Amino acid sequence: MIGPRKVTREERMNIAYIIANQLLEKYGTDVEAIGIYGSLARKTDGPFSDIEIKCILNSLEDGFSYEWTSGDWKAEVNLDNKESIVEEATTVEEDWPLTHGQFFTILPIYDPKGFFEELRQKASSVDHTIFKEAICKTLVEEMYEYVGKLRNIKVQGPETFLPTLAIKIATAGAMILGLHYQRYFTTAAQVLPEALVLSNRPCGFDKLCQLVMSGHLYDSKRILDACENFWNGLLVWSKENGYIIRFSNCVPF
Repeated sequence: MIGPRKVTREERMNIAYIIANQLLEKYGTDVEAIGIYGSLARKTDGPFSDIEIKCILNSLEDGFSYEWTSGDWKAEVNLDNKESIVEEATTVEEDWPLTHGQFFTILPIYDPKGFFEELRQKASSVDHTIFKEAICKTLVEEMYEYVGKLRNIKVQGPETFLPTLAIKIATAGAMILGLHYQRYFTTAAQVLPEALVLSNRPCGFDKLCQLVMSGHLYDSKRILDACENFWNGLLVWSKENGYIIRFSNCVPF
């Protein structure tokens, strides 16, 4: 069988340290810090998980990545400069709950000046108004567009896209909840289950998530009703929490 193949956590950690030592040999004193991120850092890695590493360099202009497989396992090394990764860690977009958990769970391999702890503190100190702006942006740029697609399908099809659209709408709803509570999700596979344990969820969200997680996405009417019910509940929830979809008849430029 061509990989990936089963690798123990101990073996995976040993490989990560070998990679880190090679990075130190290659880049020397230019290395600010090296750390593991992802499931290996969270200690939730499985036998087929990747090895994911961040290497912070002082003089690097543009970040880049090495990504390869040995045949048995796969590794990814992201090289970033200090300024760029701080900017990334403190930027809030609609997918923040999925993308930014890495900044809170990095496991340092080499970090003599405590850079990753400083990065975690900066990532956790972003003002709540930035999250509010991201939610309002998501309501317009993601949810409003998805509902338009949903209603187009109801009128003219094709219904074959409904399962995918239901997943997108449920996931966008989970992202809004994550932004609302400034909570990150551990992995893409856990977005919906972890969102369902957050309090004060919009009406209809739970039923849509249960439908998506069940995999029973073959009843078009059921999907349409679940998505519309969630959209209506989301509008009420947004108003109650001060997230406004601003309407304008004028072109904003």
